[in-house]
Amino acid sequence: MADDRVTPHTDAPQWRGLLVTGGWCAFAVVAMIVVEVGRYLLWPPPTSTAGFYALLLDHPVLGLVSLDLLFIVSNTLTFLVYVALGLALWRVSRSAVVVALAFAVVGTAAFMSSTRPVEMLTLATTYADADEAERTALLATGDGMLATWQGTGYVVYYYLGFATLLILSVLMLRSAVFSRATGAWGLASAVLMVVPATFGQVGLVLAVVSLAPWSVFAVLVGRRLLHLSRPAETTHRAVRPGRAHS
Repeated sequence: MADDRVTPHTDAPQWRGLLVTGGWCAFAVVAMIVVEVGRYLLWPPPTSTAGFYALLLDHPVLGLVSLDLLFIVSNTLTFLVYVALGLALWRVSRSAVVVALAFAVVGTAAFMSSTRPVEMLTLATTYADADEAERTALLATGDGMLATWQGTGYVVYYYLGFATLLILSVLMLRSAVFSRATGAWGLASAVLMVVPATFGQVGLVLAVVSLAPWSVFAVLVGRRLLHLSRPAETTHRAVRPGRAHS
């Protein structure tokens, strides 16, 4: 009988769907990163509320994307990747996986509550037909929406995302399920996430640079999760020799 401490759940048929989902979600997130970076370079977001209103009225889809609509989708997919990783790393350290996924849940919720694309579109539509006094009020409301978008909720999301990735990457380095290279790429991306993207030019540069190692990490993770989902794939060592779960 296999030792419960070192046998992963990945060979259980009921979990294969989650592993497949996590694997394809990892690839999808990388594709969305490429699209989002391209969009940012070709059509940088406005720097004012009035600019966002104008963009939303002229090009609603581009305006919504500029307000992180795609990030809502990509963060949901990233969460599913982390859940699948939690399954694969469960035997390495149950307590660490629970903490990492708890951070992921709270961080994702904080991000979802901070974004305001639909609200800004509604305000922009109202702004188009408003008189001068109403427009002044609507601009002030929009300013508040944008402040919320990049405010406390976003910072909480960013740091909890950093903590989630850091924990999972360390577990990978202790695990025989994933290569050390995978854990190292994840760790590199996590280190670059120490400063939130909204913290000036330094934060923005680090955020952009962190996308490169994260993309490599996601591709490696996606390939491994799909491999683990195969019926013939059985792994009897979830922890590297000399390591024990906590």
